[in-house]
Amino acid sequence: MDPHATWFDYIPGYSALRESLHHSLGRTWEWQVFQATHFQIAHIFCALLVLMFLTVGAFRYARAVSGSGDTGLVPPAKFNLRNLFEVLADTVLGLMAGVMGEKAAKRYLPLVGTLFMFILFSNLLGLIPGFQPPTETLKTNLALSILVFVLSHLIGVREHGLKYFKHFLGPIWWLIPLMLPIEVISHIARPVSLAMRLMGNIVGDHKLVLVFFGIFAYALPLPFMVMGVLVCVVQAVVFSLLTTVYISQAVAHEEH
Repeated sequence: MDPHATWFDYIPGYSALRESLHHSLGRTWEWQVFQATHFQIAHIFCALLVLMFLTVGAFRYARAVSGSGDTGLVPPAKFNLRNLFEVLADTVLGLMAGVMGEKAAKRYLPLVGTLFMFILFSNLLGLIPGFQPPTETLKTNLALSILVFVLSHLIGVREHGLKYFKHFLGPIWWLIPLMLPIEVISHIARPVSLAMRLMGNIVGDHKLVLVFFGIFAYALPLPFMVMGVLVCVVQAVVFSLLTTVYISQAVAHEEH
């Protein structure tokens, strides 16, 4: 299979849909590192696959726990999809509790946990031949990071009102001309760094695995795939931890 080919190419009408969308959604402008690229919808289809998997897993977990009394709280003897989601949720909760405390961690677990699972399984999907990780594109990563950027400030405003923006001005009024640009630039840099870091690591790991699959198609790529799994997990953890830190800072600004 061609490195850029996917299983979606075998869907009737897929190529025609991709070409039709390329005319309206393809990027033709160029600026520094941004070069003209051919629009692809494979990442969108892969993101939908991840979303479907997470939806099925969430419904199966909810059905197993609800309506079964105390027995629903006892994990099944065999490892299944429910166990997987429960282990991942507990892991994320533990990481968040170490940053913002258990009470706040439980409050914001639905947001951070959803981001963690979507990024993790999106990254892992790229290790399967014939699929592309949705997090390999800057568009997907910017959408996630901008979501974190907007929600973190909305949470800060909800917690402290308009007083939340006082931390942009510095401790003393005559420092406002200096502190305001610094704070604005530092906050704008957050979604950019989140998106670029995730994309760079996933693209680099994916390209490395593809290269060794092309040279040695059997046993040799296995160590690199194991390393790829580690990269996928670490990048999901980093994104989730930074999101937790940003929310924690927004909530705690008034306390300092």
